[in-house]
This record gives sequence, structure tokens and C-alpha cells, in this order.
Amino acid sequence: MPNYISPLRDINFVLNDFINFEKIYERYPQSKDKMNSEIVDQYLQVAADFCENELYPLNRVGDQQGCKLRNGIVTTPDGFKEAYKKYVELGFPALTGDEAYGGQGFPSLLWIAISEILTSCNWAWGMYPGLSHGAMSTIEHHGTDEQKKNYLPKLISGVWTGTMCLTESHAGSDLGLIRTKALPNNDGSYVISGEKIFISAGEHDLSQNIVHIVLARLPNAPAGTKGISLFIVPKFNIDQDGNILDRNGVVCSALEHKMGIHGNATCALSFDNAKGFLIGPENRGLHCMFTFMNSARIGTAIQGLAASESSYQGALAYAKDRLAMRSLSGPQNPELSADPIIVHPAVRNMLLTQKVFAEGSRALAYYLSVYVDIAKLSNDESEKKIAEDKLALLTPIAKAFMTEMGVESAKNGMQVFGGHGYIAEHGMEQIARDVRISTLYEGTTEIQSIDLLFRKVLGSKGELIKLLIEEIKEETQHIPQHEEIASMYIKLENLVKEWHELTTYIQEELSSNPVEVGTISVDYLYFSSYVIFAYLWLKMAMAAQDKISQESTDEFYPAKIATAEFYFERILPRTLVHAELIKSQTKSLFKLSPHQFKFD
Repeated sequence: MPNYISPLRDINFVLNDFINFEKIYERYPQSKDKMNSEIVDQYLQVAADFCENELYPLNRVGDQQGCKLRNGIVTTPDGFKEAYKKYVELGFPALTGDEAYGGQGFPSLLWIAISEILTSCNWAWGMYPGLSHGAMSTIEHHGTDEQKKNYLPKLISGVWTGTMCLTESHAGSDLGLIRTKALPNNDGSYVISGEKIFISAGEHDLSQNIVHIVLARLPNAPAGTKGISLFIVPKFNIDQDGNILDRNGVVCSALEHKMGIHGNATCALSFDNAKGFLIGPENRGLHCMFTFMNSARIGTAIQGLAASESSYQGALAYAKDRLAMRSLSGPQNPELSADPIIVHPAVRNMLLTQKVFAEGSRALAYYLSVYVDIAKLSNDESEKKIAEDKLALLTPIAKAFMTEMGVESAKNGMQVFGGHGYIAEHGMEQIARDVRISTLYEGTTEIQSIDLLFRKVLGSKGELIKLLIEEIKEETQHIPQHEEIASMYIKLENLVKEWHELTTYIQEELSSNPVEVGTISVDYLYFSSYVIFAYLWLKMAMAAQDKISQESTDEFYPAKIATAEFYFERILPRTLVHAELIKSQTKSLFKLSPHQFKFD
């Protein structure tokens, strides 16, 4: 197994030099005493120590052992339960929780940074506490005072965990088709009956109770998504003081047999006359659930980042050590029998591709988290609206692109190892198996592209794109007098102009034909994503150059600029293909009738 070292140097660069987080959070009374470099660094150090020493050794254990189901009870792999107990003792579940219910009240930015390290070390384990954050957020935003009192203290402390229960076997991402029913009781509770599948962490032995956030239909509810309500359904019923009573009517009927993340229990759950409680208004469940889903989409984006980082670390260590053939320019290490493979152009190309996606994804995730926090912390309605609008645009981009690039990075990691990458003992094939689900979670890449183009871009009549373009222009107007950075700026400037032109073209020429828009939506998402990454990489290069101008001799900064150059030279030209596909004819896509898709 390759070793994982928490990339604290780059995390701190993004937090301090790229984002300048202290300056941002000092504006808000709720965070100014918490978000300073000393406190944040302490938390990151503790997280790195816990994740590297407690979680990382369990990563392969979880993959090999998987979870076991017996009589509706799931047991997790060896060591998982003990690691969770220590995680709770360290106070990590309470990090972002509401202080009124025992939380520490930190903004989400710190949790996202810790979540990256945790997910990189042990993705399957990290999903158990990770889903609790969405459950907490949903109850905080939409729960009654009594629901908050009954559930938040235990969720925030980590004594209980949470899940989201959306998917049904016949419905998939089309939630308007769900059949799970909710019948009202005389005491204000509801009887929940139905089947849910693909429920991550749906049953396990880590916590005392599991709080399921469940979508279901009330009697006579409107058809489709307008007739969905949201319910709290605990694994164990509780009394009015939050004490555990009898087992509720929710049971794990099966564990899914999966390609990866074997250490996490992905369950089929049977709700058999289970007691539930309405959260939010009737028939507004999907609206309420989006609080959870948006949190989960950012969490899934982090999974893509984690795969890029961990596969890069493994491939880099191997490429420095593995000897094979001589450099095309002649022996680089004549004292050795062959050169380390890191000298070969193809290997360097794969390593740098992993590096730009890992570090670019980190910048996007942290940048996105700042807007999550501003939307929550600010009392300025205009500032909140801008933050929410940017989140609306960037969340589908982050979720889709970061996970797709995580898959590409994992593939490159295996490729650097050659045949050894296919062997389990090196750990690279596990990363490739684990990350593959991330492009499917919380809406596939294709669904995210429809959300981006139909709802966010065309739905806002292009205003959300204009908002971000204005930010790019404002943030990059003072370019350092540095040849490489000036060259990057010109490329970005031209690309932003093309992005605006493509958006206008779609609005004017294609918006009346939804099939055409649907056909090009994935290419539009990719084009937009490469532009966003170019913006972030330019800003990081500018921040690095600023440190060099202050006479820093740290080699980290010129390396950051050189990595940015690679992105602009070797990755950004991918936009040419996506732009061409956006403007190309799509008639051939529908020339075949369904019965002509034959294989015999």
C-alpha cells in the first residue's frame, strides 16, 4: 500500500494565500474568534494525525473484509467501531454543529478541509459520519423546535448518525416516481411503509441510533415531485426526552454487492409500518431535501478530490523509485541500471495531470465552501444572494467535474504503476474502484449538466454566468509583471469571452429546442469546468508570485506557478473539442429508432 501524507502545505496555501480566510471570516461575529490560523492549524494537525494513524491502516481492511449482515444487523470491518469512538472523543462530529445544541459552531470551510484528509485516508469509513452532517443541516433548517431538541444534540455529539433515504429500485434519480407511503396517526406521527435502496451507512454498529431522513408520499398527494414529503424515521424510537425506546420498523433487508467502498454498508432498507415525523411542510419534501442533497453534492465532490490526491501520492512515490529504460535524452542516472520512470514524458504528463486536478479541485472545494459560509453567516441580503447564486452555478460543476477528474486521476495512477497497478497489494486499483461511484452519486454527471445548463444558466437567462465572469475580471485585473502569468491571463481572458459567446449562442439558437440543449449539456459542463479551473489556477499562480515578490525562497511557490503553466498548456486545450461539439450538428444522435439498436 502506498503511504498517504496529509497535504497540509498545500491546504494551508489554499486557505491562507489563495483564499485569505482570516480576512473573510473576521467580518462575521459568529466566526471571527474561531477562524484564525492558529486554531485552524491545530485542528488540521489533529485531523492529519488521526486519519493517517487510525483510519488509513483500516482502508485496505475495510476493502477486504467488507460489511456483514445477519438478521437485519450489520457489523462493520475490524477496527471501524473503535476508530469511530475515537473520532467522537476528538469532537469532530460537533465541529460545525449549532452551539445551542452542543456544537462548536465552526464554518463549513474547516470541515471541508478535514473531510478531504479523512476521505483520502479511508473513503468507506468517512461516509458513516459524513452523512450525518446533511441530516443535521436538514433538521437545523426545516425541523421544529421539538425535533431539534430531540435529534440535534445526539447527532452533533456523534452518539447518533444520520442517512438520506431517497432512491427506490424503480425510480433511481427520478424521485417523482417514488412509492414509499406515509399515513398519518392520531398523535401527529406517521406510518412509513416502502423500500429504499443504495442507502449508504443505512445500518451499522458504530452509533447508538441512526436517524433516517426519508422521502415519502402522503395520501392524496399530487403526482410527481410536487407530492413528496420529508420525514424523520429513527432506527430506534425515542421518548419526549430523546431517550431510546424500542426498535422502529426499519430493517436492512440486504447489503449491495459493489465494485468498491466495501467498508461502507450500502443497504436496502425496508420500512414496515415504521414511525416517522414530518419535517417541513407537506408536499415540500424535495425542497427540504435539497438542503441535504446540496451538502451531499459538495461532499461527493470532495471524494473526487480525495481520489486525485491519493492516487497522485501513490503514483509519484512509485515513479521516483521504479527503474525502467533510459530517458529519451540519454541516461539521467548513469550509476543505476535504468532511470526512474519519472524522467519519461508520458509518466510526467500523467503525474502532472493528477497534480493539477488534485490541487485545482482543492481550490474549487474550499472556494465553494466560503460561499456556503457567507450564505449562512452574512446579514447582508445582497451579499447572501450573490453567495447563493454562485453556489447554485458552481455546485453542479464541482460535483460533476471533480469526480470525473478523480476517475481520470485514479486511472492515471494505475497506469503509472503499469501491471503492478492492477495488483491489489499496491492499493491503486482500490482507489479506481472506490472513486467510480462518485460520478453516479447525488445525480450523475449527465444529470448535473442538465441542472447546470437548463436550470442555472438558461433559467437565470445567463445572469449567473455574468455574475461569475464579473468576479473573474475583478479578481484578475491586477496581473503581476511576470511573463508566464501574463500569458495565462491572456488565455483565460480569451476563454472567458468564448464562454460568454457559447452561452449566448445556446440562449439564442438552441433554447427553444430542449433536445439540442440536452445533447450538448455535458460538453457545456466540461467547458465551463475547465474555465473555472483556469481561473482558480491563475489566482493560485498570482498568489505564489506575490510570495516570490516578497523574496520568499520557498521552492513551493515556483513549483505552483510551473504546475499552473502545465494546466494552461496541456489541459486547457481540451476546451477546443468541447466548444466544437457544442456548435456541431446533432442530427445523427436520433437517426436510429429504438428497435434499430440491435446486437443480433
